[in-house]
Amino acid sequence: MQGTQEKHKEDTTTMAKLTESMTNVLEGDSMDQDVESPVAIHQPKLPKQARDDLPRHISRDRTKRKIQRYVRKDGKCNVHHGNVRETYRYLTDIFTTLVDLKWRFNLLIFVMVYTVTWLFFGMIWWLIAYIRGDMDHIEDPSWTPCVTNLNGFVSAFLFSIETETTIGYGYRVITDKCPEGIILLLIQSVLGSIVNAFMVGCMFVKISQPKKRAETLVFSTHAVISMRDGKLCLMFRVGDLRNSHIVEASIRAKLIKSKQTSEGEFIPLNQTDINVGYYTGDDRLFLVSPLIISHEINQQSPFWEISKAQLPKEELEIVVILEGMVEATGMTCQARSSYITSEILWGYRFTPVLTLEDGFYEVDYNSFHETYETSTPALSAKELAELAGRAELPLSWSVSSKLNQHAELETAEDEKNPEEQTERNGNLDSV
Repeated sequence: MQGTQEKHKEDTTTMAKLTESMTNVLEGDSMDQDVESPVAIHQPKLPKQARDDLPRHISRDRTKRKIQRYVRKDGKCNVHHGNVRETYRYLTDIFTTLVDLKWRFNLLIFVMVYTVTWLFFGMIWWLIAYIRGDMDHIEDPSWTPCVTNLNGFVSAFLFSIETETTIGYGYRVITDKCPEGIILLLIQSVLGSIVNAFMVGCMFVKISQPKKRAETLVFSTHAVISMRDGKLCLMFRVGDLRNSHIVEASIRAKLIKSKQTSEGEFIPLNQTDINVGYYTGDDRLFLVSPLIISHEINQQSPFWEISKAQLPKEELEIVVILEGMVEATGMTCQARSSYITSEILWGYRFTPVLTLEDGFYEVDYNSFHETYETSTPALSAKELAELAGRAELPLSWSVSSKLNQHAELETAEDEKNPEEQTERNGNLDSV
């Protein structure tokens, strides 16, 4: 009896240990999942030997979350509106709704509106003829119908088309013995003009939209960070492929980055202005040839404390917006693009694309996106300012150049010292 109790106690202890170990394993897995990524990433099932041979850093790299763009490279906003309950608001502005539709739906509505109006008024013309008895006196020459040569629904439909489009073939004509037909003719003429103005105006606005003009406004695929005039700057390049220019062109830039306030409020995708020359007028462009837009990283810049090592760790996006009027049509055009952290190159500059030829300047767009590496400190602008403040030197000087300058001064002094030492030695000997 005593042995049975001891055996039962050992089994209970073993089960408790197994339960505790399983709980710890599950808690550890859930904690790792919550820390590394909010989305569960399923790793491929591999044999044990293959899993043991894999480097440790590979699994960690795979768990990195992909940065989701707010604005795609082609300028389209990556935002979808869901759970919109007040859909009637789209109908209150039906004109803009039709203009914003895709071409296939727009053309379908265009055809359907005209077809429905023709069928509707054709049906009314046929009902008038049917009620007056014109269908029963088609071959009676003494009978005066409402519309001559109207002998069925097809002929009524054709007369409706001729009336609304003002074709007037002359075969079917309304008579003066039909007052209801005269009233219907007036109504169809007025409504037909309204439908024509609405639909043709909608098609004209959609055709003349300057969205396609933005296709010839190009942005560099990468943004760069390097020194310019002794200051750390963020730069990107814009260009216009057409000979017709963008009038009153202006450039803006926004930093899209989530933040948390001091009160603990989380603001997703917070928008911060990036100064690209607003106060100096450099944001207003004369876009005849490609231009490099520069943002000076100073104390007001959101990149003030970001260094080269910290930049890949940041989850941010730079949205650039180019606006202006199309010279040919006078309509406002807007082109957009964006740069995420992987598209920002630290220590690079853009390759020049403008060359002077015989009597003109030529732009080589093959080199528009090309960059080349240049010497740039890996420190943040704040650290460079502190270093320059301690050394009392401009930012373009580095610590190595300071040491080289001291070495040159010491070498020059050493070259002068032998003559002075000889004179001093001679004086000592003479004494």
